[in-house]
Amino acid sequence: MFVEREISRKTVYEGRILNVRQDIVALHNGVHAGREVVEHSGGVCIVPVLEDGTCFCVRQFRYPFMESLLEFPAGRLERGEDPLACAIRELSEETGLVPSDMVYLGPMYPSPGYADEVLHIYLATGLVQGAAHPDENEFLSVEQHSMEDLLAMAAEHKLSDAKTLVGLFKAKQYLATQEGL
Repeated sequence: MFVEREISRKTVYEGRILNVRQDIVALHNGVHAGREVVEHSGGVCIVPVLEDGTCFCVRQFRYPFMESLLEFPAGRLERGEDPLACAIRELSEETGLVPSDMVYLGPMYPSPGYADEVLHIYLATGLVQGAAHPDENEFLSVEQHSMEDLLAMAAEHKLSDAKTLVGLFKAKQYLATQEGL
């Protein structure tokens, strides 16, 4: 296995959501190389599914792409926050849903080539509807789609959000495994 060893680290930007640093590393052959790293506190993505396979999604405008994307509910971890607590909070804020069961489907590294962000994927079931209470200045709409329709959207390139795609496929596999027991 090839490992890069950090020689130096310099923070070049500190922001509210992320920091950026420039590192110098030693490669396995001794050559020094530069690395730019986006530091991010990480987040969660929740796949809320009813017994009949209906999934709850949110549609939200994403400025970098200048379009509204269909996504599973998600949110940023506060520094030191437990991912499960964050997932329950974000699901309630964005959809009003309260789950009776949360299954951890694992971590996801959205952009490992330049960012240290880790997203924790959860499956939420046993859903009870409450009132949504999004963050101030967070504008989104809640939509319901069958898991099969979401898979078709993914195949037709109509579902582009990485965390949603990973969550969809992990949830589908997990549920198929559980049904086969």
